[in-house]
Amino acid sequence: MAEPVEGLIERLVAEAEPVQRLPPPALRAAMWLFMAGAAMALAVVLFADLALFRERASDPKLMLELIATLLTGILAVLAAFELSLPDRSSVWALLPLPPLALWIASSGYSCYRHWLVYGPGGWGLGESAHCFRFIIGASLPLGVALLLTLRRAAPLAPVPVAAMGGLGSAALAAFILQFFHPFDVTVMDLAVHLGSVALVVAIAAAWERRASRNAGLAA
Repeated sequence: MAEPVEGLIERLVAEAEPVQRLPPPALRAAMWLFMAGAAMALAVVLFADLALFRERASDPKLMLELIATLLTGILAVLAAFELSLPDRSSVWALLPLPPLALWIASSGYSCYRHWLVYGPGGWGLGESAHCFRFIIGASLPLGVALLLTLRRAAPLAPVPVAAMGGLGSAALAAFILQFFHPFDVTVMDLAVHLGSVALVVAIAAAWERRASRNAGLAA
């Protein structure tokens, strides 16, 4: 015989355990970014050619590109934490788009400048394959750590959250790449950078979609 509704409610109330409330999403994002930033800073100090980077950093265009890339990563991570809560508007997904557009525009200018100097040679693959491997390799640990942290909120729409997290981790990886990138961005570099970022976003979204589907089947 089915349990009466009143009895079910009383039993659930009696057996319910207190739930620890998560910190505000902005604070959680800041904590994650601090930990990720510390790891990335250590890698830069240990392995990057800082003297060469300082020489390249004298170019205002590069500094604009760096700032736009870093802001894309930070704001995408913040958007992911905000979207992980059920009462947040989907408008948060638009937060990283302005710096993303600036990043693409500043990188595109570098491509144009490189093409003017080198002509058709600017279309060569060159070191772009290394850039692809770097962004994918650096994005994976960042993305996995971020998605595992975001899951604590049990988001109702996990795929957009994962997509924002993928964009954030890929943009941060692209930012760090500039410390190991001894030349201006070429046309192929830009294509590879954007392609690898898009691939990371797609992988994160597909992973979360599959995890949600498996959880639904298990339920």
